[in-house]
Amino acid sequence: MTRLDKVTGDLVTLQLEELHEHILIIRLNRPAVSNAINTSMGEEIVRVFGALEADSSSYRCVILTGAGERAFCGGADLKQRDGMTDNDFSRQHYLFERMCRAITFCPIPMICAVNGAAVAGGLELLLACDFAYASSNATFAFTEVMRGIMPGGGGTQQLPRAIGLRRAKELIFRGARFSAVQAFEWGVINQICEPEQLMPDAISAAKEICSAAPLSVAQAKKAIDLGAQMDLRTGLLTEIEAYYRLIPTEDRLEGIKAFNEKRAPVFKGR
Repeated sequence: MTRLDKVTGDLVTLQLEELHEHILIIRLNRPAVSNAINTSMGEEIVRVFGALEADSSSYRCVILTGAGERAFCGGADLKQRDGMTDNDFSRQHYLFERMCRAITFCPIPMICAVNGAAVAGGLELLLACDFAYASSNATFAFTEVMRGIMPGGGGTQQLPRAIGLRRAKELIFRGARFSAVQAFEWGVINQICEPEQLMPDAISAAKEICSAAPLSVAQAKKAIDLGAQMDLRTGLLTEIEAYYRLIPTEDRLEGIKAFNEKRAPVFKGR
């Protein structure tokens, strides 16, 4: 049971786990088909992240991962797309666009734990998160040009921002696969883990985030995300605007008090 159950209803393609009161684990749950994204999964992701946006204080960190050991997500379910009319295809893709935006703009810190292949739309889900850890056997690719389409869930925008324009063009134009080591060296992922250590490491990072002042983390996330789209002068003004919102909070006073009392702070998000 999680606090979202009443809002999201029964879920078929996702598993939600409330690790403790501050951490939510979301698992893509179609392991028999590499956790491929079908219409139902798109609808459920939009529903879950809509609930998180509506109550951003419900959790302090979210971990997105996949069920099974073979794949995090193999992208869109192409078997479901076989025989779709253009209109049906467009309607489904618009749902997937909303899905990726819901993750990208989630106000809660997002960690992606990549437990295997992250291909096409799966790689876009990863890039929509704030940062990612991956198992040592993970592989990555944007293969859409080999299927007569192109990345359409943010891939052409997110990947160049992560690894640079020229390298992103090469990978997307060639549909080339790359390894966990390359993903780490290029900045797609933050850490390589042995498969059995992936979730413990992601959970450890989530717990550290949860020990920080939640309003501070939220304002820092907003300043970073907005500032990345701005010139430096405007970005600095955005940072200061976010900073000043923290001055009148109870958590700021608690942080100073805990430091002077030589104890761990207890932040309440107020």
